[in-house]
Amino acid sequence: MKVLIIDDEEDYRNVASMCLGMLGGMDVVEAASGQEGLQKAERENPDVILLDLYMPEMNGIDTFSNLRKNPCTSEIPVIFVTTKGMFPEFDQLKGQGALAVLTKPFDPVNFSAQISDILKSGSQNTN
Repeated sequence: MKVLIIDDEEDYRNVASMCLGMLGGMDVVEAASGQEGLQKAERENPDVILLDLYMPEMNGIDTFSNLRKNPCTSEIPVIFVTTKGMFPEFDQLKGQGALAVLTKPFDPVNFSAQISDILKSGSQNTN
């Protein structure tokens, strides 16, 4: 499974990549901004995108909206990852295909299983 992590925090990307790659056996691609994430999503065609909610320039909501507008990326499952937990816009985004909200920090040992479980079930709200 290929996972695209879109997050401006390098430390989070590094830890998540190690957890998903080394512990979960997943192929991980990273993007440090929403704009870079849009380009990599189209080029890499990941199985799922882990998307940070709060980023400078293009936040997670705008990035998600742009992913949905592009026919090449419109069907890629998206899981929001944030320090805030649930946020008011999530119900609207869920209607557009967002699967879940995961909170930082996450359990490194179970992170890959958690992502897989969400993809299998089709949705999950995790605070």
